[in-house]
Amino acid sequence: MLHSSSDIQSKNIGERTNVWQFCVVLPGAVIGNNCNICSHCFIENDVTIGNDVTIKCGNQIWDGITIEDGVFIGANVSFTNDRHPKSKSAHFSRERTIVRSGAVIGAGATLLPGIEIGENAVVGAGAVVTKDVAADTVVVGNPARILKK
Repeated sequence: MLHSSSDIQSKNIGERTNVWQFCVVLPGAVIGNNCNICSHCFIENDVTIGNDVTIKCGNQIWDGITIEDGVFIGANVSFTNDRHPKSKSAHFSRERTIVRSGAVIGAGATLLPGIEIGENAVVGAGAVVTKDVAADTVVVGNPARILKK
């Protein structure tokens, strides 16, 4: 189901994927099968989203972000793709972020650019992730620190 109030420009959206109200999906985005993209999300061009992914309300998925299969992204997660942003800068340097299969990102977390969230890792709500998170690890806080493995 692709909601009529959304601006869905991509032709690369898998079967049984729902894109709800007031979303924008740019033409280069690739979204897999059986995903749920909740309302008020923005998905840029150089984005790949795997199968069985849930992205809750209020997320912006910027160029350079890859989300693998079975990932859950809570509401209002802040992804970033430039470590030193400046308006209209000729020195823009996009860094890639990868969220590996089965990971969970809690609501309101912030992920700095150029990091990898490992398979089945959990990022607690509101955490600020400044470096890679290993597979099967739970991180919380600001800056994010290991709670348990």
